[in-house]
Order: sequence, then structure tokens, then C-alpha cells
Amino acid sequence: MHSDMIYNVSWNRNGSLICTASKDKKVRVIDPRKQEIVAEKEKAHEGARPMRAIFLADGNVFTTGFSRMSERQLALWNPKNMQEPIALHEMDTSNGVLLPFYDPDTSIIYLCGKGDSSIRYFEITDESPYVHYLNTFSSKEPQRGMGYMPKRGLDVNKCEIARFFKLHERKCEPIIMTVPRKSDLFQDDLYPDTAGPEAALEAEEWFEGKNADPILISLKHGYIPGKNRDLKVVKKNILDSKPTANKKCDLISIPKKTTDTASVQNEAKLDEILKEIKSIKDTICNQDERISKLEQQMAKIAA
Repeated sequence: MHSDMIYNVSWNRNGSLICTASKDKKVRVIDPRKQEIVAEKEKAHEGARPMRAIFLADGNVFTTGFSRMSERQLALWNPKNMQEPIALHEMDTSNGVLLPFYDPDTSIIYLCGKGDSSIRYFEITDESPYVHYLNTFSSKEPQRGMGYMPKRGLDVNKCEIARFFKLHERKCEPIIMTVPRKSDLFQDDLYPDTAGPEAALEAEEWFEGKNADPILISLKHGYIPGKNRDLKVVKKNILDSKPTANKKCDLISIPKKTTDTASVQNEAKLDEILKEIKSIKDTICNQDERISKLEQQMAKIAA
């Protein structure tokens, strides 16, 4: 079915089809149960650099790749007719492969290029030009890779619409995108119902030929209003309430050994924590040494 290396695989909304981008410059739409190609486009992008292809919620296919002149491109395809793209846009002449991350709830696609220091995002609509540029997030350091947080992991109290994990040479940096809102209420327009953790079908049902869209959940249940989030601590004055004679006796009768025992236990816990911290530091040092040795070996191999 594929004559060369597969760059990526993406499922459609109801799990009935997959699309693939391959090194042979073909984008294929495949029925995995029948094991047959439903649609295929040769040279979806004519450049020799890697492509990516993902399914959108409406069933169309979004691809990124390169032109014959090594210009980075993005395209939108209808699987029922892949002779010509619905939309085709050229971006720039960078060599970094564009990694698409799609939010089906808001129809926004984020494009992260390897080696870039920016994230571009577009909105997909049913009206021409179909792919609308929205904005660009820029940072100082280039990214070696990028991860994407599912919608259920976002902080709706801060109006967070996307969270990425940017891979550097020696660290992973979270990038949070928010929409500023003055209201403290739950923002329904930012958070439509999204795919939940519950499976819509069992494996046996899928093999029997059944299809089902994801089971949606509301993110409002994870929302806590601002007034409830504020924790007020009131410190009472001991002198406001005078103790009775019985209370005085109770306070005096508390043995000193109890306090001494508690302090000894706290010191023991502190020693355990310090030992764990030292152990973690030693492990990190050993890993750093191992990584540096591996990098030296890789440099020798590359040379």
C-alpha cells in the first residue's frame, strides 16, 4: 500500500478512515477495516522535503509540505475530489518541516516549524479563502520539537486556549496561549464541548463496521468561580477569649514530652527529604555526564 516511508498517520472524526503522508509524495485516504485506498493524491506537494497530513472535523484533509522551489506550503483537500486543492498557500523558504496541531472544537490549526522560533495559527472555515491567517507567536530560541496538550488539560479559569511543550536542546518549555477576558464567568465561546476520555465504541464494535463520533463533555464542570477560589484566612486574637479554670488546668497538664517527640519526628522527616534531594542531584549529575559522553560519540560518528 505504501512504497516508501510513512511520515505520519491521522484518524478522521468517527474512526472510519485514516490519512497518511508518505515519502513518495503521496497523500492517501485509507479504509483500515477493508484495507483499501479510498482516495489518493500524487505529488500533493512537489518538494522533496517531508510532508504532513491530518484529518479535519468536517472530513477534509489538511497538508503541509514544500514546493518544487523549496517554499513551505499548506493545502486543504476534499477526499472525494483530490485532483485540485480547495486552498493552497505558500508561506516562506525555511527548511523546517511544518508540524500541524489541530483543535477541532474551534477549527484552529497551529503550525510549528522545526528550527523555527514561532508558532503560526490559522482558522479553517467554509468560506473562501477557507484557510484564514490569525496571528503568530514568536520567541527567541528555536524549537527542536513540539507537543500539544489536549483540551481537557487546559486551565479554563485563565481562559487558556492552547498549551504547547517546546523542546529545546536541554529542556522542555511550556508555552501557554490565553484570550484576555474581563469577566470572571465561564467563557462558553472559548470552550465548546470537547472530546471526553470515554470511548464511543469498543474494539469489537469497530471491527464489526460501526462508526461513532467522540463522546463530548463540557469543560464547565472543571471551572471554579473566582470568589470560590479566594481563600480568606482570619487570625483570631487569643486574648479575645479568656480560658476558664478547667482550660488552664488542661493547658498546664500537657506533658512536655509530646512536644519533644513531635520535634524529633520532624527532624527525622527533614533528614529523609534532604537525603532524597541529594540522591536526585547525584542522579542528575550522572545523567548529564552520560549525555555529554553520548553527544561526543555522536559528534565523532557525524564527523
